[in-house]
Amino acid sequence: MALKLTAATALALTICMPAHAGDPVENPLAESAIWTDFLSGKVAGEAGIGDASGLFTVDAPYRAHDAATVPIVIRQTDPTVPIDSATVVIDENPAPIAAEIGFGPAMQPVEFEFRVRVNQYSNVRVIAETPEGLAMTGRFVKASGGCSAPATKDPEAALAGMGDMRLRLLDAPEQSTARREAQIMIRHPNYSGLQRDQITQLFIPAHFIERLEVRQGDDLLFTVEGGISISENPVFRFTYTENGAPAFSVRATDTDGNTFVRQLSKLAQG
Repeated sequence: MALKLTAATALALTICMPAHAGDPVENPLAESAIWTDFLSGKVAGEAGIGDASGLFTVDAPYRAHDAATVPIVIRQTDPTVPIDSATVVIDENPAPIAAEIGFGPAMQPVEFEFRVRVNQYSNVRVIAETPEGLAMTGRFVKASGGCSAPATKDPEAALAGMGDMRLRLLDAPEQSTARREAQIMIRHPNYSGLQRDQITQLFIPAHFIERLEVRQGDDLLFTVEGGISISENPVFRFTYTENGAPAFSVRATDTDGNTFVRQLSKLAQG
């Protein structure tokens, strides 16, 4: 799937609604006119989209605690069909195509977590591309104002540490071919273009990581083509097959033309 991600240029209006008793435990996709009338054709083109039941699941909260950092987990349940890539669509966001994520062989079966902004009550969809075609599932998330939520730091402080990266290994393998779990955090404000400077009250121009590439030695783990919906200071948590390389190579490029390249040592993790 070849998709073009663009920054939103207009302020989105959001409505905060009260919590209700009896919220369902499950939050399946809901009916969506924007998906039916516009987005499905943009994502799939002439190809049809099948049901992802049995292939992978998507976990997301029914009612988000923080609309600017909503956790999304893609978890593959059928390891026999490789997932080559996944497109994340948030129907009601100003720029609905949130990200396209490509997965290397060492990421199979896929288990991948990241955080997104949700601007108003919306479906969050994941459309996987496999050798057998496209398959989709997702969740309905109640959240408001995520794309315009104020940044956690003032612009000067946010830019000062931009490009810093951290690696955390979440287990200790007993053999070099073990499946492992890791987390990579990248310091970047990922401005959406809808946030205001809290001092001047002027809109902060969109400025976000548009491409990320993570390798284990020379082997590609994953890529992310991102947009304004990826949260501030992006965090990616994933499982992978260990190949014995001593470090991850991470390369990130943002919309201002900045490129950040880091070697994140596994050995330093103990």
